[in-house]
Amino acid sequence: MPPAPGPAGLTTTERAVDARFRAVLARLPRRGPAGWLVEFLVFGLKQAWACVFGGAMLAVILAARLWYPQDAALARNDLLTAAAVAIQVAMLAGRLETLRELRVVLLFHLVGTAMELFKTHVGSWSYAPDGMLRLGAVPLFSGFMYAAVGSYLVRVNRLFDLRFARYPRRGVTALVAVAIYANFFTNHYLPDVRWPLIAVVAMVFGRCVMHFRVFRFRLRMPLLLAFLLVAFFIWLAENIATWSQAWLYPGQVAGWDPVSPTKLASWFLLMIISVVLVTWISPPRPPEPPRPPEPPRPPGQERPWEGERPGEPEQPASREPPAGAGPAVPAGTQRSGGDRPEP
Repeated sequence: MPPAPGPAGLTTTERAVDARFRAVLARLPRRGPAGWLVEFLVFGLKQAWACVFGGAMLAVILAARLWYPQDAALARNDLLTAAAVAIQVAMLAGRLETLRELRVVLLFHLVGTAMELFKTHVGSWSYAPDGMLRLGAVPLFSGFMYAAVGSYLVRVNRLFDLRFARYPRRGVTALVAVAIYANFFTNHYLPDVRWPLIAVVAMVFGRCVMHFRVFRFRLRMPLLLAFLLVAFFIWLAENIATWSQAWLYPGQVAGWDPVSPTKLASWFLLMIISVVLVTWISPPRPPEPPRPPEPPRPPGQERPWEGERPGEPEQPASREPPAGAGPAVPAGTQRSGGDRPEP
């Protein structure tokens, strides 16, 4: 697949990596269970590539917990901040992020750090008091944890060439995001309205369907389900981070316990804020219109990707895939209308 134009297109580095992987994956099976296993493998690889910022941050946090000396001259919080800056610089130098995308990542820094200052002040969670690179009780690496979410969203948008059917008006989503962000502050003084807000989110985004390209196919998923899945994996990462004592909730100070599953509601709502911020640089795009089917070809005049003879290897396509290329989707599998597999 050629990279999509505009901000959703792959960076130079990602195009090179994509070409190398496609050269290997193109030799793998196209049909049947093995073909769908290839799609699943590519899905996992793309997700891991999209999570490279957050994964690197989590790896540093875990490594510092296991091996960094307690009496080191450089405080652990300062080490984490220096590592976070190095990861961000490497992302830009390696052309894994663009300067345009850096703007939304910096916006995540500001939004996240403001929340951190307030939440640590009211005692929602706490950080170790060591280190000099901090604002009040908040070490500066904390802002990079929010930036990691922003980095994932901008990268997954282009890696999967995301499209959205029936996406709500951005003005409406912005109002919902503002209400959610305000509730993170006001719920300490006024009734917590997170559950009514979740109901509002369901009404606003309930009809939206996300279309995404894996390798040869485009698939689709309800957007609310995508929000919930990402929130679940953030919750898993939070358990690793709190076990590593990057920060602690009040109930974990005396001894670590898993983060309560009720936090999933908070992360789900945070996803709405995150998506609204990302749409600032990457407006949601509608699905591609379906192409009309090509007329059938006489026997013996099939293209290389059509009508392979039994027992013979498939021939590589000589140009970009036309409509209808690739294997048929197995019965019962949902597939977006008009989408075409890739070579």
